[in-house]
Amino acid sequence: MERVVVTGLGLVTPVGVGTEASWQSLLAGKSGVGKITAFDTTNYPCRIAAEVTSFDASEFMPRRKVKEMCRFTQFAMAATKMAIADAGLELTDEERLRTGCFIGVGLGGLENLERVTLMLAEKGPEKVSPYFIPSIIGNLAAGQVAIEYGLHGPSYCQTSACASSAHSIGEAVEWLRRGDVDVMVCGGAEATITPIGIAGFSAMFALSRRNEEPERASRPFDAGRDGFICGEGAGTLILESLTRAKRRGARILAEVTGWGATTDGYHITKPAPNHAHAARAMRLALQNARLDPQQIDYVNAHGTSTPVGDVEESRALEQTFGAHALEKKLWVSSTKSMTGHMLGAAGAVEAAICVKALATGRVPPTINLDDPDPDCLLDYVPHSARERRLEHVMSNSFGFGGTNVALVLSAFDGG
Repeated sequence: MERVVVTGLGLVTPVGVGTEASWQSLLAGKSGVGKITAFDTTNYPCRIAAEVTSFDASEFMPRRKVKEMCRFTQFAMAATKMAIADAGLELTDEERLRTGCFIGVGLGGLENLERVTLMLAEKGPEKVSPYFIPSIIGNLAAGQVAIEYGLHGPSYCQTSACASSAHSIGEAVEWLRRGDVDVMVCGGAEATITPIGIAGFSAMFALSRRNEEPERASRPFDAGRDGFICGEGAGTLILESLTRAKRRGARILAEVTGWGATTDGYHITKPAPNHAHAARAMRLALQNARLDPQQIDYVNAHGTSTPVGDVEESRALEQTFGAHALEKKLWVSSTKSMTGHMLGAAGAVEAAICVKALATGRVPPTINLDDPDPDCLLDYVPHSARERRLEHVMSNSFGFGGTNVALVLSAFDGG
């Protein structure tokens, strides 16, 4: 069975366009949350979000291509271009036959769906662009990437709400381990900061309404949390078989050593009691990586800042890691405190953050954790980044419908 390594990263996030820009902002505890600028929020109960600012799609693709794509695909194209450059990835025609692309997306082209629906009602069907359908389909993020780079391996979209891109990484690992491909471009993208997106999540009472202090609104594991903050962006990882990476002399950033996936089968939005099946996903990931719980140094938590979800994830971590977690030997943080919840992109972005943590020995903080919830008993790295030698880390992603994914990434041992 092939080992799978990470050789490139690309990030477009609310705290920076670019991997290093995003990483430095996270280490500094910088919040990407602010007043929504994309549309007039006067009548909305939630008027804040984590937008990607200063993003110009034409910096990453020809202007003629921009009109073919919704914002989520533009983000995916930008993150992928950066990841391929970071990996120094050059492919022959033959190698493209064994290179695939999985990009997870939760909701797809929501802004174009909304805009064109309104235009159709006002101006009629003759005004609908031929690019409309291809622009909104979730798999067109992976499709446009495959077209741009001439990739001919498997290319499709995993859609599992907030676990979409974590599933993409896990599935890519399986294709590589089996030896069916040699390279996988994988990740996630999302752009749902639109009138219908914010209205819909607000109607569920899922979003924070701390409108007057947006930078303090996302506060995972804090007693004063009142909902998540909608974020947007994309993350791309270049995964290669260890054989190929070593053959070409690639710089290896980390190894994906395990993953686990489960489903609650319980409720459309609420986690199962004690997040039992999320805990089982973590245990499966550990088994898949052939690691004991005490070998994990850090967990990038799903940590969305919802009243129920954070407590249940904390309990799942207690179940999984026991004394290792309760004695605070395990560090846990939620970078959603800074990026907001990037939905389908979250798993890939947070996996990339874990890779950076492994490479640098630095753990980004959970900001706004001023008054820890008494039901959340672990060390959530409040306020400030910390330094620590990291060997093995975990990234958690849980989604509506009760879908759960845990990824284990490890420092590459040179073997």
